[in-house]
Amino acid sequence: MKVQTGYLYHIKDEFFDMINGKGLMINHENGRSRPTYFTIKDKDILWFIPLSSKVSKYQPIIDKKVKKYGDCRSIMIREIADKKSVILLQNAFPTLEKYIDHPHTINGAPARVGDLLKDEILENFNALLAMKKQGINLFFTDIDRIKEMILEEKDL
Repeated sequence: MKVQTGYLYHIKDEFFDMINGKGLMINHENGRSRPTYFTIKDKDILWFIPLSSKVSKYQPIIDKKVKKYGDCRSIMIREIADKKSVILLQNAFPTLEKYIDHPHTINGAPARVGDLLKDEILENFNALLAMKKQGINLFFTDIDRIKEMILEEKDL
């Protein structure tokens, strides 16, 4: 499978079992494979950013952050596949290609976001990584621990 930045995928339960990490979103709910993840290919690892349909849950959180800080880069609400979706950059985590279960499809074709949205997500994600390097961690998951685990596994 050719994994590309901007496409949407689902992850195997095996990854969640291995990581057992606080801050990771539940992989299955009501018998459906979820959430769907926006993917960023970064050399040998992949960054997965969960998407949610719970706009009414996250809009007040975004509003509060904007009021307090002037903007919000950790959560975005945008149109994806003709539906409003929440892009939860704060819940991003690294993984390996072997943990991808399957691509998300719409009418049988692999789903992806448009280039403008992809660029906006990448810009916000890179800003969050830069802030983390400066000591301001907005990620809910322990991305350093997960990255260390998957890189060790990759080198075995």
